[in-house]
Amino acid sequence: MLGSYLLTFREVLEAALVTAIILAYLSRTDRSVLKKSVWIGVYLAAGASVIFGAAIWALYGSISEEAGVLFEAIAAFVAVIVLTSMIYWMSTRGKTLRSEIEKKVGGITVARGAGLGLLVFSFIVVAREGVETVLFLTPFLVQDTTGTLLGFVLGMLSSLVLSYAIFKMGMAINLRKFFYFTSILLVLMAGGLAGYGVHELLEYFEIVNIDTGWLGRAAYSLGIVGDSIWHHKGAIGSIFNVMFGYTAKAEWARVIVHVAYLIVALPLIIREYRRGGESSNP
Repeated sequence: MLGSYLLTFREVLEAALVTAIILAYLSRTDRSVLKKSVWIGVYLAAGASVIFGAAIWALYGSISEEAGVLFEAIAAFVAVIVLTSMIYWMSTRGKTLRSEIEKKVGGITVARGAGLGLLVFSFIVVAREGVETVLFLTPFLVQDTTGTLLGFVLGMLSSLVLSYAIFKMGMAINLRKFFYFTSILLVLMAGGLAGYGVHELLEYFEIVNIDTGWLGRAAYSLGIVGDSIWHHKGAIGSIFNVMFGYTAKAEWARVIVHVAYLIVALPLIIREYRRGGESSNP
């Protein structure tokens, strides 16, 4: 639940911030009449995201157990790729996000068919966040359906409340620092997802009788029983599993991929945020 909460909170907040930037620009430039088109685009994007999520879940439910293991591996790898791309994009472009959006909206409002243009634009930017959310949550959904859905609902509600507090009540928050720290957490989660994807892929290879050699052998085993709270499926262990990829037993391939991802991704994201912070200082 914790992982789905954080992912949903971050993605919905981004969508809400982009929508707020568009609406604020329209108000500031005396084009409030076009806000209706923006909201229609947002609602259509939300609906399309739900349909996309339902389709992914229906696909998973219709395949065989063998194919399901491969599906979980692929879903984890896709989530890692998209999640990492999103984090990197925000670290490099987040500081200019407002100006870029306002420039695009400004160009749309002076063209013919401004209403339709804003509808399409708002649909695209919100639907992108919705599709990313579905892709991110899929690996968690197949592991813990109820917890993932609960985390999704709580994450969505809390992000909307925070967005309202920022833009309607004037709540002060350093969004760059917020995205910096949440990006670090998401990178740690992505590392765990990469390791989980490798684990599922190894299971699939075992099912189809493909020998992976020493890569499929245990790199370590903590000897923790399945009903222990410290097991990666236990009450406490599951939290560390989601946040850091903790597991009571891991294969060599899983450990190598997990560590390699963190070695590359963590310094990269930290460097980009620090570079952006330095360039914004006078």
